Amino acid sequence: MLTLKAQVMLVDDHAMLRHGMAMLINAEPDMEVFAEAGDGDEALAILKTEHHADIVLVDVSLKTRSGLDLIKSMHMLIPALPVLVVSMHDEAVYAERALRAGARGYVMKQEPGEVLITAIREVLKGNIYLSKQMHTKLLNRVVTGHSAPELLVNSLTPSEFEVLHLIGSGHSSQEIAKLLNRSIKTIETHRFNIRTKLNLKDGADLIRYATHWISEEH
Repeated sequence: MLTLKAQVMLVDDHAMLRHGMAMLINAEPDMEVFAEAGDGDEALAILKTEHHADIVLVDVSLKTRSGLDLIKSMHMLIPALPVLVVSMHDEAVYAERALRAGARGYVMKQEPGEVLITAIREVLKGNIYLSKQMHTKLLNRVVTGHSAPELLVNSLTPSEFEVLHLIGSGHSSQEIAKLLNRSIKTIETHRFNIRTKLNLKDGADLIRYATHWISEEH
């Protein structure tokens, strides 16, 4: 009896990483990669013509748009499509944001291959996949409630959130522009909007806030 394999789509702007994940997934008897995309626009174009994706693996940082923005766009296109985030960005900082955008799980790229395969299978079953540590953290937040500063951070757009994280990690505007493939002008606009939304008076205040926020998240 022929068993149909789950159809997996990969969205990551690093071709070598996509190739590695594809080899890992295609070695499994119950799943296979049917499409790959290097950015958000390419991913949406594929989904508009290929309607048989069972799950999409998405990175947080992509060249043309935030992966969190892409998740929202994919759900507008195919509401029931399961999405698993696979990223180098710290789960403690991004997982909750990814779930809020519509993802069903989060795996860091540093994890062993078997963790990724397990996460894919769990999401395909309709479950949410997070590390045990992240599960505990989210449950604690449900019990204790959100703090006021955290609610302010939640008002940021995905791109602003990404910039705040990089500021807190010690990166300059020039470094952030290079990392995100954006212009310095765009990054400076994000910094201004972040300061406005978080009620911060200047750049030094923003750096202090971002650094403290990162330490609290960890």
